[in-house]
Amino acid sequence: MSSSFADRLRAGESLSGVWSGSGSQPVVETLAYDFDFVVIDGEHSEVTIDEFGGLVRAVDATDTDAAPVVRVSESNSAEIRRVLDLDPCGVIVPQIETVEEARDAIAATNYPPEGIRGVAGSRASEYGRSLPEYYETANETIATILQVETASLVEDIESVAALDGLDALFIGPADLSARLGCFGEYESEQFRSVIEKIISAANDASVPVGTLATGAETIERRHGWGVDFMALGTDLGHLQRAAT
Repeated sequence: MSSSFADRLRAGESLSGVWSGSGSQPVVETLAYDFDFVVIDGEHSEVTIDEFGGLVRAVDATDTDAAPVVRVSESNSAEIRRVLDLDPCGVIVPQIETVEEARDAIAATNYPPEGIRGVAGSRASEYGRSLPEYYETANETIATILQVETASLVEDIESVAALDGLDALFIGPADLSARLGCFGEYESEQFRSVIEKIISAANDASVPVGTLATGAETIERRHGWGVDFMALGTDLGHLQRAAT
């Protein structure tokens, strides 16, 4: 499943996912039946490092093609290493400010010689039973996704998109608009010009771009940006709207 998700991303498939911040195993398991991927959020949620494993297992338990993807809290090599040992199909790294930080985040997701990820027997390698095989394939089968949500990163987006080992970019609309000084003004000329710059740089580097959208109108508008994959709302947002 890991290989399938990474390959589908690189092939530019229009993948539809969902964002999860509830920390609930039944919720992510339920959602996995209807989406290509489920993002388990470790940045803006109460999910802790010791809960990620159960949530990844909950998505895997559906025996569907749904991919568990984890957003870590920051570009921290130790946290990324611990998360990857739980065997998600991909990792999203937020709050990247510079090309160097982007390069470091990519290195953290890859085993040597391409990166600096530490080696140990874990769930990802059947607790060491298949460690040699896993070591040989992990760099290709794990999707490394960097969030674009800072003005400084946008300035060097062409260099970021061209980095070796990057599988996809993910636009964070709320943070990006806030950093640009136009929070929530997603149709403003300033914001749209930045989106166009990101999409253009990604297309030139043949790197897929994703984003998050909520509601039918928002999904349609953001699809119009030219993104390749999208998280269609959050679990708590869907719950709130259904309850209302």
